[in-house]
Amino acid sequence: MKLDALQLLALAAALGWASGLRLYLTVLLVGIAGHWGWIALPPGLQVLASPLVMSAAAVLALIEFLADKIPLVDSAWDALHTLIRIPAGAALVAGMVSGWAGDHGQAWGIVAALLGGGLAATAHAAKASTRAAANTSPEPFSNIGLSLLGDVAVPAMLWLAWAHPLVFFPLLALALAVMGTLIWLCFKFLRALVRRWRAPSPA
Repeated sequence: MKLDALQLLALAAALGWASGLRLYLTVLLVGIAGHWGWIALPPGLQVLASPLVMSAAAVLALIEFLADKIPLVDSAWDALHTLIRIPAGAALVAGMVSGWAGDHGQAWGIVAALLGGGLAATAHAAKASTRAAANTSPEPFSNIGLSLLGDVAVPAMLWLAWAHPLVFFPLLALALAVMGTLIWLCFKFLRALVRRWRAPSPA
């Protein structure tokens, strides 16, 4: 299925956002959709439909699924992926718009990469800070619940971007607003926690 302009824009935004939460699952789902002909991948993303790329993405997605359910391991995984998710989100979004803008393709590719990186950074920062705050609680259930929410949100938002882009955009705006609030609240909470740990104990 060939993408129209609105679907292309929605999928580009969805790829950037989803990469900040579940990079390998995002790569796998896009690869599957392209491999089975559900969507016509642009030239910059056709490599994702390669069986080798899909196999590697599936293994890494499984590792991420398991690591994300274990307190502290999830935060270590997030810290490592600060260097991976954001540039990968930028690259995926740039690949999505490649060849779409004609003579201005290179300029639009840079703009797309900046926007994709920004969306991935926002989603990643919200995920990492929320999970770090949740790890201060001794019970594991909040962590598992937050992880499962991410597991469901990524395929749901990618599907909405393809099938119902007019529904996707308001939901993305809402998700970004919630994430911005969570980043502010969680960093404020974690900063207060660090200050408390550093404060000298009473004699």
